[in-house]
Amino acid sequence: MSSSSSSTSNSAADTSTLRRNRILSSKLYFTMPLSKVPLIYSTAYDISFLGMEKLHPFDSSKWGRICRFLIMDGVLDKNSIVEPLEASKDDLLVVHTESYLSSLKSSSNVAMILEVPPVALLPNCLVQQKVLYPFRKQVGGTVLAAKLAKERGWAINVGGGFHHCCGERGGGFCAYADISLCIHYAFNLLDISKVMIIDLDAHQGNGHERDFANDRRVYILDMYNLEIYPFDHEARRYIDQKVEVVSGTTTDEYLVKLDEALTVAGKMFDPELVVFNAGTDILDGDPLGRLKISPDGITSRDEKVFRFAHEKNASLVMLTSGGYMKSSARVIADSIANLSKQTLINLKPYRE
Repeated sequence: MSSSSSSTSNSAADTSTLRRNRILSSKLYFTMPLSKVPLIYSTAYDISFLGMEKLHPFDSSKWGRICRFLIMDGVLDKNSIVEPLEASKDDLLVVHTESYLSSLKSSSNVAMILEVPPVALLPNCLVQQKVLYPFRKQVGGTVLAAKLAKERGWAINVGGGFHHCCGERGGGFCAYADISLCIHYAFNLLDISKVMIIDLDAHQGNGHERDFANDRRVYILDMYNLEIYPFDHEARRYIDQKVEVVSGTTTDEYLVKLDEALTVAGKMFDPELVVFNAGTDILDGDPLGRLKISPDGITSRDEKVFRFAHEKNASLVMLTSGGYMKSSARVIADSIANLSKQTLINLKPYRE
């Protein structure tokens, strides 16, 4: 072996050891009492800062509204919700570089990631408190979801799904790579070695695709509108199963393609964990997704993915990801209620 290849091998081993040590010292995994259900949310998820959040089409109060609908409809007891911890800097360094995390100390850099230019004018301490802290809480929720899914069969983080962010850079309203972090924690702490990402947000999930470009433990099925952001052609090369749709795709067309894709994925890979990025920006009328999927189509989509995971005997983590209409929260709540009705999830806590 040449000295250069030996040096590269040693460097990779050192990186892997450092990553594992950080994961082992993390507090993001904790024991969940039986009085809780594996549905994760914190009021800290919701973003509000001087009205500037309204300058981006994303509904930054969506997460709280989903839970309020579920509670109001009698589907969920608010006392059974699991509150996650905030991801620390050491937690984030499991995937992210020091230089990237340092770049978030610049409000102008965060403004570019959020696509809200006026954020550049705010003191960074305010940006950290009002924007990045909520994101770090959601990261904690996504990471914890894998542990709860392993224990209960499923978990839903009512947030997360920041699929445009990779270890070295953010973008598209995604500042932290929660999906990649979730998977690395699962590899190191849950005795899991095969993970399937099913990304059904309208946009291509270029962040996790870059992070797992050469990792055969991860199989990526990504169904996205190829006519919209992020146009990341390099990341597309890392998708194991591409399902490209175009603007105007209807519910029936979409669900047929999804059925076909899940059949192929099931033959190609046997996951122990499925990470389902369940964006609702595929809804008809969404200004960014540009697809024409009905609310009932979302419900059918989610049910199909949960049934797929059940048939593969795989644990499932669901993330709510993108969705740029006020109606998204109601649609997500209705879909979760349907999963409960179909007994694919159980939202009634065990009594200790």
